[in-house]
Amino acid sequence: MVRYNRNNKLMMKLSDKTKAILKNFTEINQSLSFKKGKKIRTISPMQNILAEATIEEEIPSDFAIYDLPQFITTIDVLYKDPDIDITSEQYASIKEGKATRSKYFFSDPDVIISPPEKEMALPSEEVSFNLDENQVKKLIHSANILGLPDLSVIGEGGVVKVVTSDRRNDTSNDYTIVVGSTEHDFSFNFKMENIKLIKGSYQVSISKANLARFHNVAYNLTYFVALEPDSTYN
Repeated sequence: MVRYNRNNKLMMKLSDKTKAILKNFTEINQSLSFKKGKKIRTISPMQNILAEATIEEEIPSDFAIYDLPQFITTIDVLYKDPDIDITSEQYASIKEGKATRSKYFFSDPDVIISPPEKEMALPSEEVSFNLDENQVKKLIHSANILGLPDLSVIGEGGVVKVVTSDRRNDTSNDYTIVVGSTEHDFSFNFKMENIKLIKGSYQVSISKANLARFHNVAYNLTYFVALEPDSTYN
């Protein structure tokens, strides 16, 4: 929510949903350039993960935060329901009532790795399927519990399955969920360290051009994740 107070200062509150998205973004990139409008976007330093979300709030002007975890923690821990005044071009003034406030300085946007201006899109869609929240949770838990660094979407024998494993170990433990059917053979491979999904259900689409899209409807949030170069599609 954005509003002007009686002194014509631009005030903003961040909803719990937006704060959850921003916390998730810190796992992808510790810095963020906010752009005017309702969309926030980030990209990993290796540029193999891009995330974008449409939020409830209207960002009224561009500004950049270098230490996003610190900024969000300041809002969450030091305050209960603060107003964020971004009238200044140099800093945000975080306020709650008349007695408590923080001055938080913006960063030079040039020092932050930001997504390209052009909107991201899949060049093709070779396979699509849905993952519910419980399936996503179990895939992530299986990788953590069994120490599995890889996630693969495999098409073979007429079915599509999502598998966590260690592909470099022939005797690796694994965990498998069947998610659909297919007439094609393929192995689309990811590193688990690149799966930075916020909780929820996902619509997943994968291109043979080694790019995947994970869309979370509840958060209006989309991730584009690069596949490993040894992925195959026949």
